[in-house]
Amino acid sequence: MATTQMRTTARLMLAPSVILLLIWMVVPLAATLYYSFQNYSLLNPITSFAGWGNYYYFLTDPAFSSAVVNTLLLVGGVLLISVVGGTFLALLIDQPIFGQGIVRILVISPFFVMPTVAALVWKNMMMNPIYGIFAWLLSLFGLPPIDFFAQIPLLSVTIIVAWQWLPFATLILLTALQSLDGEQIEAAEMDGAGAVSRFIYLVLPHLSRAITVVILIETIFLLSVFAEILVTTNGGPGTATTNLPFLVYTQALLSYDVGVASAGGVIAIIVANIVAFFLMRIVGKNLEA
Repeated sequence: MATTQMRTTARLMLAPSVILLLIWMVVPLAATLYYSFQNYSLLNPITSFAGWGNYYYFLTDPAFSSAVVNTLLLVGGVLLISVVGGTFLALLIDQPIFGQGIVRILVISPFFVMPTVAALVWKNMMMNPIYGIFAWLLSLFGLPPIDFFAQIPLLSVTIIVAWQWLPFATLILLTALQSLDGEQIEAAEMDGAGAVSRFIYLVLPHLSRAITVVILIETIFLLSVFAEILVTTNGGPGTATTNLPFLVYTQALLSYDVGVASAGGVIAIIVANIVAFFLMRIVGKNLEA
């Protein structure tokens, strides 16, 4: 009897936060679903039922296919740089070096920089073709400067986003690396295994779960990259850096079409859930192994 009362009391205490969380999640989603079936423009307050017309318009938009490709390329590029670079940095930081604590703080610090600030710093200080640091470095070797956001816009955005997420991957992989049994490494060294063999057969399998977690978490957030694109390229040149979130933004605030933008938001949610579903299956299999 006492146990039942305690459970009831605990549920009543949790109820306000659960209800608030549901309202916070359900109301915006319900509003998005509603407007996705309406002809609603910010320039015309009168709405009418549109059926599946908004979805058809968004899916047949010439920029939709390039937005999907750009989204996948951006996510894949950032994951490749952050996982490979994070593994390398984790191995480097794990070594006993002078000022190890300061080095770790410096490596992790970019993760705490706001995306807008990071994009402005890279755009104006690093990648500017006139007075940027990269232009100055190229001039030392007698090479012409590169207009990053005109010549290689998607790669430039990928580098900026990867710079922000590299510390996260490094931190997770470093934590996993520190749990590796040192006796195994010593035994492998005594058996004559080289550094490459130890990395492939001991370190990498030990980091596999951490790498899977990094890929899962980063993918969920990278599917919604927006600020870096808005600040640096504004989706251009043309649609060269337009991803799904930015395409939704252009429909909502540049074309003033809330109905089509809401349909795009629903499609983006579906795509994100499909990706998350397959990633969760991969994570589950990895953890079971």
